[in-house]
Amino acid sequence: MGILPESEWASWGTFFEGTFSSRWYNKHKTELLGVLLAAASDFLISISLSIQKCSHLRLARQAELQPFYRSKLWWCGAVLLGIGELGNFTAYGFAPIALVAPLGCVSIIGSAFISVIFLKKTMRAADILGGALAVVGTYLLVTFAPNVSQQLTARQVQNDLVSWPFLVYVILEIIIFCILLYFYKRKAVKHIVVLLMMVALLASLTVIAVKAVASMIILSAKGKMQLTYPVFYIMLILMATSCVFQVKFLNQALHLYEARAVVPINFVFCTTSAIISGVIFYQEFQSAAFLSVFMFLFGCLLSFLSVFVIAVNKNEERLQVPYIDCGCIPGQKLTGKIQPDSYGSCYGTLNNKDDSGKSQS
Repeated sequence: MGILPESEWASWGTFFEGTFSSRWYNKHKTELLGVLLAAASDFLISISLSIQKCSHLRLARQAELQPFYRSKLWWCGAVLLGIGELGNFTAYGFAPIALVAPLGCVSIIGSAFISVIFLKKTMRAADILGGALAVVGTYLLVTFAPNVSQQLTARQVQNDLVSWPFLVYVILEIIIFCILLYFYKRKAVKHIVVLLMMVALLASLTVIAVKAVASMIILSAKGKMQLTYPVFYIMLILMATSCVFQVKFLNQALHLYEARAVVPINFVFCTTSAIISGVIFYQEFQSAAFLSVFMFLFGCLLSFLSVFVIAVNKNEERLQVPYIDCGCIPGQKLTGKIQPDSYGSCYGTLNNKDDSGKSQS
């Protein structure tokens, strides 16, 4: 076209090749390993959950009911789930918290697409749109992630634990958590925001402990022993304790509310708290440029939108069982619904000659 001479095109090609291949790879190869490990682990988790759900559906169709732990298919999913969680744990030792935490959207997006294969569900336009948003968001997250040293020693973790920004952050977290727990226990306030806020506060401590434990284990495997320091076991106990209570409140939220409301809100809350904890405890984004921070946050926003698009528009699966509405039965003041005997020859037969007794739903 004559816009640029051939020599200019060659020089620009050499520049971009050097920038985005060797230079970029040497600078981000550790983070790239953590990203690939986290993405593969999240995708493996989505496969395992679909396999387990498929095994439950197969067991439900059998004439003779059997416990799920006798199914080889269920155990296959459980093993894959354990491998995925182990890979996610290891990823925190190679990549920043701010990068690994938002990649959890890969698991949710993967579940939507894999369910089409395993559970024979229909592919929706919302799934395709959510997948596209997740791909773009993940690309921005990986490209503009913070570039910080991931070689965390036990002494560094000790110094971070007693730093004043983290102490102020922990005190504020404890105050907010106690206020939410008071309303949850004393006032019986079980709103979805209250429950998932407690989950998110616990998740911030969990990711801090997970990254510290994973980093010290990786350094010990490389020959720099870190497991003799007491801080390793302190972080290990903190990780286990926060995980247990996190699962407790999350199960309470899933029991009271639909999964399509719990999943996206929990993902946004936990990811946001994890990023904030990484910024405060591990000083991520300390020397990052404004444009990098902006583009990273924009990638997080796209990841959040992808989860909302898929989860909110997803219809809940309900068991379709006939029922009798007792509102029109003479002498009955019940407004609830009585489940009929599924082994009987007919449903809703009433031995009453009154015409009003024939009105059934």
